[in-house]
Amino acid sequence: MLSRLMFGLALTLAIATCVAAHVPQAQKDRANPDAVAIAAFAKRVDAYVGLHKKLEGSIPSLPKEATPQQIDQHQRALGRLIGQERANAKRGDLFTPDMERIARKLLRDIFRGPGGEQMKREIFEEYGQRNIVPTVNGRYPDEVPLSTVPPGVLAGLPKLPEELEYRFVGRNLILLDPHAHIIADYVDRAIP
Repeated sequence: MLSRLMFGLALTLAIATCVAAHVPQAQKDRANPDAVAIAAFAKRVDAYVGLHKKLEGSIPSLPKEATPQQIDQHQRALGRLIGQERANAKRGDLFTPDMERIARKLLRDIFRGPGGEQMKREIFEEYGQRNIVPTVNGRYPDEVPLSTVPPGVLAGLPKLPEELEYRFVGRNLILLDPHAHIIADYVDRAIP
């Protein structure tokens, strides 16, 4: 009797495992499309970081006490290499439409929420009245101070490795490569 019960339990478990393994991917994806988009974004970011590390390893390291000129030269050299390797890169390669939608929703909720107008004023105050359009693989404008990104924005967006940072250029949310001082991708008019 006990062996029949064990057999029945084992058979039920085996059938449940087979059924779960054969659920179509599309059905799994519908479970949480944001999670799928964020996971795909993380993979694209990891690929960028892999390229970044490979290229950064191919140029001489900065000395421990680097001068501003040495830092600038290092950034520009790395930026050129990344630009060459990503010559066909375009807006949306990292921030795909699904990831852009997630970022826009988060930013809309934050900037239309309590304190949102004040945060926008602070971001735009740093940016000034410049009319700069970000460019993928383009250098972050030297004349524009790096924007502060509100903690609520950082807490809501996927965590980034040290090779990338979220920043704003006007109303645009950018992925900045701070080692190369270039824009890896951006969400156009992300701030409502």
